[in-house]
Amino acid sequence: MTMADFDAGPPATVARHFAKVPSYADFQESFWYDWGPVFYRGRLNRTARLLAIASDPGPTERVAGRTLVGDAGQRVQGFLTKLGLTRSYALVNAYAYALRPSRAQKAAPLLARPDQLTWRNTLLQLITGPQLQAIVAFGVQARAALQMWDGRPDVPVFEVPHPSSRNPTALVDSWRQAVTDLRAIVTPDPDGDNAVPNYGPKLVESDYAPIPARDLPFGVPPWLGNDAWGRQDKPRHNNSVDRPSTDPLNTLVWRAPKLG
Repeated sequence: MTMADFDAGPPATVARHFAKVPSYADFQESFWYDWGPVFYRGRLNRTARLLAIASDPGPTERVAGRTLVGDAGQRVQGFLTKLGLTRSYALVNAYAYALRPSRAQKAAPLLARPDQLTWRNTLLQLITGPQLQAIVAFGVQARAALQMWDGRPDVPVFEVPHPSSRNPTALVDSWRQAVTDLRAIVTPDPDGDNAVPNYGPKLVESDYAPIPARDLPFGVPPWLGNDAWGRQDKPRHNNSVDRPSTDPLNTLVWRAPKLG
């Protein structure tokens, strides 16, 4: 890893805005609240050509300090790779805190609460600029957040299933069509290739992509953001970080691959 190959953090203006994230305390039972917020991955300097909004950060994201890094994030990275995007994207979530899936309906009103709505929409305005060419909303929470974004840029919007969708056929069919359409809209990065194979009838390992080092903080292990080893392991595990059933609210278990 060279000194250029890591994410040095958000621009100062965006960092100050992150520090003002409104309290989730009134809804803390719906989130893994004690772990704190995780905000983004990618370019926040208004150079992104694609803005993607997902739901919330997971356990791998907490360890990385960046969103969409675990299994779902590696699927999204594969989606970006098919568009020829290697860096010109910004990835954020509807929620800054990790959502407990069983509490999703109870947490939903938080998205529209005025302080949360203003904070989130201001963030989206801060990180998007004239180079933006498209927006992708992954999943229900992302669609809701996007619909509440008053004054959003006049660019094409794609609403697709979340990468952790339990309907793999609907996911891959929707993502395949979105990639086809987006290839005609989004300009690839100079080192990207948007002519790589699109999705087939089902998601396969080649549809995943590792998280680039430039998206991660300095000093993380080089295998963070690439769980191909776990997907090939027996028994299979799609993430290197999990919440144990014995203490899911306050404990994370992080596994490293056996490199020796």
